[in-house]
Amino acid sequence: MNHSLSVFPGCYPGLKLNNAFGVRGRDGKALVLHIKCKLPMNPTDSDRLPITEQENPLTTSLSLLPTEEIVGLMNDEDMLVAAAVGKVLAEVVKAVEEIVPRLERNGRLFYIGTGTSGRLGVLDASECPPTFGVSPNLVQAIIAGGYEACYRAVEASEDDAAAGVRDLESRGFAKQDVLVGIAASGRTPYTVGAVLHARSLGAFTVAVTCAPDSPITTAAEVSIVPVVGPEVVAGSTRLKAGTAQKMVLNMISTATMVRLGYVTGNRMSNVQPRNTKLRARAIRILMAESGLDGKGARSLLKMAGDDLSVALVMNKTGSTRTEAEAALKIRNRVVGRAIESLSSKT
Repeated sequence: MNHSLSVFPGCYPGLKLNNAFGVRGRDGKALVLHIKCKLPMNPTDSDRLPITEQENPLTTSLSLLPTEEIVGLMNDEDMLVAAAVGKVLAEVVKAVEEIVPRLERNGRLFYIGTGTSGRLGVLDASECPPTFGVSPNLVQAIIAGGYEACYRAVEASEDDAAAGVRDLESRGFAKQDVLVGIAASGRTPYTVGAVLHARSLGAFTVAVTCAPDSPITTAAEVSIVPVVGPEVVAGSTRLKAGTAQKMVLNMISTATMVRLGYVTGNRMSNVQPRNTKLRARAIRILMAESGLDGKGARSLLKMAGDDLSVALVMNKTGSTRTEAEAALKIRNRVVGRAIESLSSKT
């Protein structure tokens, strides 16, 4: 398989001149993508397709290939994703640094998108309560067509810019909140309309897209644009673009929760032990943090009402369950801050 590709002007519009990515293919050889595009994509030029919609010159014979080569091509293309995300880390940092103080002031984080992009937002938001022990209201996701769109395609709804605004309003979105608009192509009316509305309110807005110089990048205050190139199957942005977007959302939510205090070291100090696996994890965390043996940790967790954060506060401060629960409530369930508040009283 040829592991070197030069792409000439017009093939990858929207990328800067002479960018180059160097990664390894599945056979260990260098996989280098040299990009020689000169003209940025003009979002008002309907004759130019966003990079996410273009055909990938490496996969034009995909339907003729045996399974092994199809899978190999996909793996090689996926290796471009981490490199692309690595180039936009500064923008991710900027977004997180702006999100954290707003959530500390009782703001909320919203994701909004359509199709695959919307589903990725729903996935990331839904993981925050069990992972970090936060309220489901803190990180919310809005998807065009409602939650039915999570399992059944209703992609036509993405063309309604006003619908994005209405969906935001139905959640009581306000100035103190944050909106992350997710759109692989960067031009989805539903998402762009919502971002423009949120910004008009004075809310902080972020765009996550794989199409540089697209409408959403000018609509949002901060734009995170990992450029992964055309997909293996032209236009199927659930592939590389979706992977890149999920990586970015992972970073945004995780770094934000760490900064807010919902992780101790690298441990889920607020994990909710709602099944056997999570209960075992909670006991391991309690053992590591408290020095208790397994029996002692299980006993303390039971005394704490099977709430790991309560158990940790009780152990560190010698407080009762009621005192620990009250301190956590006042401190937004941040274990470290609850411990500090109780310790300062002794």
